[in-house]
Amino acid sequence: MNTLAAKELSTKQIAALLVSLLVAALCGIVYELIISSISSYLLGNSVYQFSLTIGVFMFSMGLGSIVTKYLNARYIENFILVEILLAFIGGGTGLILFLVFPYAREYYELVSLFLIVVIGALVGMEIPLLTTALAEFRSTKHSIADVMSFDYLGALVGSLLFPLILLPKLGLIATSFVIGLLNLFVAILTTFIFWNHLVRKGLTKFLLTTVAILLVLGAYYGNDLTKYAEKHLYFDQIVFQQQTPYQKLVFTRSTTNSDHRLFIDGHIQFSSRDEYRYHEFLVHPVMSMPGKRKRILILGGGDGLALREVAKYDDVESIVLVDIDPAMIEFGKQFPTMVRLNHSAYSDDRVATIAEDAFVYLNQPLEKFDRIIIDMPDPHNEAINKLYSIQFYELVRRAMSAEGYVATQSSSPFFARTAYWTIAETLQYRFANVSSYQFPLPSFGVWGFHLASGQPINIENIQIDVPTKSINQSSLIAATVFSKDIAKPSRILTPNSIMEPNLYIVYSEEVNR
Repeated sequence: MNTLAAKELSTKQIAALLVSLLVAALCGIVYELIISSISSYLLGNSVYQFSLTIGVFMFSMGLGSIVTKYLNARYIENFILVEILLAFIGGGTGLILFLVFPYAREYYELVSLFLIVVIGALVGMEIPLLTTALAEFRSTKHSIADVMSFDYLGALVGSLLFPLILLPKLGLIATSFVIGLLNLFVAILTTFIFWNHLVRKGLTKFLLTTVAILLVLGAYYGNDLTKYAEKHLYFDQIVFQQQTPYQKLVFTRSTTNSDHRLFIDGHIQFSSRDEYRYHEFLVHPVMSMPGKRKRILILGGGDGLALREVAKYDDVESIVLVDIDPAMIEFGKQFPTMVRLNHSAYSDDRVATIAEDAFVYLNQPLEKFDRIIIDMPDPHNEAINKLYSIQFYELVRRAMSAEGYVATQSSSPFFARTAYWTIAETLQYRFANVSSYQFPLPSFGVWGFHLASGQPINIENIQIDVPTKSINQSSLIAATVFSKDIAKPSRILTPNSIMEPNLYIVYSEEVNR
């Protein structure tokens, strides 16, 4: 029987089709989010990656809709085949992308685009097939209304499940296999309900069985597959990894020496061999400025390494550390290697930790701080971009005492020259005085910072009176000298703001060129 006669489509079958569409729509939106997230994780520039994925996906859905015009009249059987293909291709998407990147980096964008087009086209075939099948039983008006309402509801459920449950609980690779199994569930349910209407029963059973075995194995070994894929993204052994609601944390250990490295969303944060240089140059210049330094605020720095340096000052009475990710704070507090690196800084009675977005934390009444230290990741996406904006620095200024100072890491003036000096320009929009300095860091290359205050800043008069391994007065003075290739560009730079977020775009262009 090639078509569904009106009299043969029962209420139970209609309900099954609509439930199938809801689940299928859920799967479709999650596939979009998986591909976008992986590309953002590996390539950065999340706005571009999500925009590209959504745009191409929607276009491909249109292509899929056109293709259905040329299929035969076995609508349900074609729908089942589409779901099987989606389960097979979509379920393996996470693993495919993670393995293509280290082994064939030059083809990653092409493979990603291919997956978006294929999955989008298959998703685009679902609605026309089911709408046509339902239209044989009821009016086209009612069929379209039912199909579209269930499709939109499924998309809503998928968009909520991904960030709240799937990503933090399963990770990207296991999630893609689980969503593939959901697509396969749709195929199995439809096959069971419409068994008597199918022509190619043997082929359908074979495909369902084969893909089910592959996806179950993939889901079961999802954690092992994730470790295998990530092992090829990092040259060293992974000793800790966690997907939190905010970011992916990966901590590695070298197989040839004692070096440990922390990566957040694929971006290196520090190397244990030279992190002391970075944190000494971040902390001690601002801590050595004249005036009281009783109350200290650290924004970011959940690893506790900047905290370690601040704790060296006996006259400090309280230190507040604010990091958006409680898992990052717990990592700094509990993971043995980190506790050793940060000298158990979290056990200091003067320390209070707050797991909150720095922007949100500052945007409330606070007791003034004498020193503020900003240890945030580079502005590689629009979410972090706001933490280098005019608006954010205004909140920082309000949280500082009148004689206070702020220091911020500001990326590399060599690899991201314009971005580095744009941060300086943005600080100058809110602070009367800004001083810039840089120094070589083996793990990162030339790295830069900025000091800002309403008070005069005279680095030549700084006296660092705590034990350090790298920084001293002469090395800090030398760090204020910029060679021609990293000096401030002669062209006019536009301060970064939330309303006109130019910094992360400039940063992405510079580091990826």
